[in-house]
Amino acid sequence: MSMYYNPNTTYPYLMGSTGIDERETVMPHPVVVEARQIAVNQILVTYDKPTDLASATNISNYWIRSNMSTPTDIASVGMGEAITKENTIRADRGMIAPIDNSKMRFVMTFNTNATRGVLYIVLPCFVNLEGRSGFTGANWGPFSRNMFIGL
Repeated sequence: MSMYYNPNTTYPYLMGSTGIDERETVMPHPVVVEARQIAVNQILVTYDKPTDLASATNISNYWIRSNMSTPTDIASVGMGEAITKENTIRADRGMIAPIDNSKMRFVMTFNTNATRGVLYIVLPCFVNLEGRSGFTGANWGPFSRNMFIGL
């Protein structure tokens, strides 16, 4: 099984032995090119293709993993936890908005600050291409630069 496999994970998807969900190879979807911290409480997220704004700006389509044993800041999951519907980023903790008309660049703003020196991984799922819907997989890949160290 792939490194993302966890038998207790029912959400957002289950990856098979190849490490690639078959739906992801069939349905085109945007992939995160980069996620980087631009302020103590903000992350710039850039996709490779224009996104459907409704899915890209839905904060519950995002998780942030940290290397803290129990996340208490911008992170919603720790390293040992599976991503689930229950540990997605909630609207009372932050928001995401486009920063231009490209539909590819977004700023996540949180009510708390990132912790200096902590490793974070931005994990978006269910973000569709512009004009499409129904994507049910992850929006990161092997070439995504979706990790950063808190400033």
